[in-house]
Amino acid sequence: MQVDFIVIGNGLAGISFCEQLRTHNKTFVVFDDKSQQSSTVAGGLYNPVVLKRFTPVWKSKEQLQLALQMYNRLEQEFNIKLDYKIPVLRKFSSLEEQNDWFTASDNPLLSEYLSTNLIKNTNQCIEAPFGYGVVMQTGRIDVKTLMEAYRSYLQKENRFFDKAFNYEQLEASNDGLKYANIHAKHIVFTEGYGVNKNLFFQDLPLLATKGELLTIYAPNLKIDFILKGSVFLIPLGDDYYVVGATYNWDDTSNDVTLKAKEELLNKLKTFLNCSFEVVNHVAGIRPTVRDRRPLVGQHSVYKNMYVLNGLGTRGVMIGPYVAKQLFEFIEFRTPLENEIDIKRFQ
Repeated sequence: MQVDFIVIGNGLAGISFCEQLRTHNKTFVVFDDKSQQSSTVAGGLYNPVVLKRFTPVWKSKEQLQLALQMYNRLEQEFNIKLDYKIPVLRKFSSLEEQNDWFTASDNPLLSEYLSTNLIKNTNQCIEAPFGYGVVMQTGRIDVKTLMEAYRSYLQKENRFFDKAFNYEQLEASNDGLKYANIHAKHIVFTEGYGVNKNLFFQDLPLLATKGELLTIYAPNLKIDFILKGSVFLIPLGDDYYVVGATYNWDDTSNDVTLKAKEELLNKLKTFLNCSFEVVNHVAGIRPTVRDRRPLVGQHSVYKNMYVLNGLGTRGVMIGPYVAKQLFEFIEFRTPLENEIDIKRFQ
C-alpha cells in the first residue's frame, strides 16, 4: 500500500490533520487503539475567553473561524449534529469581579465576546447573588459523536487500523517510510500523552494533566446555558449536565477517583441548590505544555516525521488551526509560528 501520510492517533488533533489531508486530496491511513482518552472525555466547550482572568484566548478569532468551518462541514457530510450554539454565563462572586468584567470588555480583543449587559439570576436552583456576565460566540462540540462518526468513515474507506502502532517496526529514511506493507512519504504523530512512549518524540516537554468529569441528572435545574462557577456546568439536554473538570499532575492513569468526584461535587454544591444524581464519571489525560502552546513540528533528523500534540484543554478550538499550520509547513514549506514550533525547546 502506498500513501502520502500515516497518521498516528484519531483524537481531535488527528481528525483535524486528516481533514487537511482530505481537503488537499492526500492519501492516508490512521492508526488508533483507543489507548488515549483525552479527546474521548473532553467537555467539548469552545470559548474565546479565559474566564479566570478575563483575558483573550491565544489566536481566538482565527481558531474559531477555522474550527467552526470544519465542524459545519463534517455535520453536513456525515449528517450528524456536532455544534451546539450556547452562551457561557460567568457567575460573579463579588462586585469587584463585575468591575473587572467591564474593564475587560473595553479590551479590543475581548469586546466582541463579552456582553456589557449583566444578567440577574432568577433560577432558584442556583446561588448567584451578583449575577452573570455573558460570553458570546461560544458553544459545545459533541466530541464523542465526532470521533465515532470519523472512525466509522475511516473504516468504510479502509483507511483505519484499530491497533497500536509499533515504533520499532517503522523503517525510516529521508527517502521514505515503511511500516509493515505500508509505504508513505510522511508520518504525523498525534497520539496525545501517548507520545511519551514514542521513540522519535519522547523527549518533548509534554505534561500529563489528568482531568475527570461527572455527568449529573438534575430535572429541576432547567438551564439552557453553560454556567461557569467554581466548575463548568454544561447542559447536554433532557436534564443531563456535564460537571468539570479537575486537574491532576501526579496521576497518569485513566482511572476515575473518589477524590476527584468529591472535589467536583463540593465545588458544584457551592452554587447549586437543587437535588441531582451522578450518572457517569470519566477520566482522561490531557497533553499539556508548560507555556500553554501546542507542540508542532518536524523531527530533527528524519525530515518526513512530524508531531502535532499538546492541545491541552482547548482542543476543539485549537486543533484545526495548528493542523492547518502543520500541513502548510509540510506541503508548502510555510514557516511554523515560533510559539508552537517544537524548536522553541531545542
